[in-house]
Amino acid sequence: MQSVSSAIRGALLTADPTAKAFAAREVARNWRLGRLEWAFDCAMPNRPAWPDKPDLIAPNKMPKRGKGGSAAKRIALWHSLAHIEFVAIDLALDMAGRFGAEMGEGFVSDFLNVAADEAMHFALLARKLKALGSHYGALPAHAGLWQAADETSQDVAARLAIVPMVLEARGLDVTPATLERVKAQGDDNGAKILSRILSDEIRHVGAGTKHFIAVTKSRGLIPQTAWKSLVSTHFRGAVKPPFNDSARSAAGLSRDFYEVIAL
Repeated sequence: MQSVSSAIRGALLTADPTAKAFAAREVARNWRLGRLEWAFDCAMPNRPAWPDKPDLIAPNKMPKRGKGGSAAKRIALWHSLAHIEFVAIDLALDMAGRFGAEMGEGFVSDFLNVAADEAMHFALLARKLKALGSHYGALPAHAGLWQAADETSQDVAARLAIVPMVLEARGLDVTPATLERVKAQGDDNGAKILSRILSDEIRHVGAGTKHFIAVTKSRGLIPQTAWKSLVSTHFRGAVKPPFNDSARSAAGLSRDFYEVIAL
């Protein structure tokens, strides 16, 4: 029987976007069905395999999309979202594979489910791009999304603090406005995709928050204080309002975590 770590590593080292999405869902399904052995007998790669396209460029070099409704701007929006979800597949897989032995089976189950969700989101967005006459890889993309993984590869609490509780939580804040713009453009299909992503991301932030609280308490720390310290140490950006307090609260991420640190 293949080990769960070997299966996760194999998905991480799959470069083709469609194949990676399929591999992530297959790992999650095989784990759920008991087809993978609880064994962490191989290390996770320092960096996942990625396709030759899109070209990855520095965040400050990314072209501004604007908020208009032209075809080019719409493609740029959906391409950006597809890239976020593509990298999110790797972030969730790496979370399960890198820290699963330490954190236990429930943790692995939660983050393999997250990986499967992100793979489904990517597939929906790739299909959306195709319907618009484009494809994932047609435009340059943000090079900094894996940076959070590099910064937190040695500590599960730091990884949980930054990836689900800052980066994914930011998605809860900004997605509703994007959803309203897409609705205003009469794009019902796009609105359904974003509504599904928003709903799933609440669960993802919830999983990260739950495990962060558990691991910090097991270390004798106050979760809110530990989170602020880890964000100050490992996150290079700013935690900025406005916040979607209702979605964050639904995920268990209360204001006492982020209100004081917000800039």
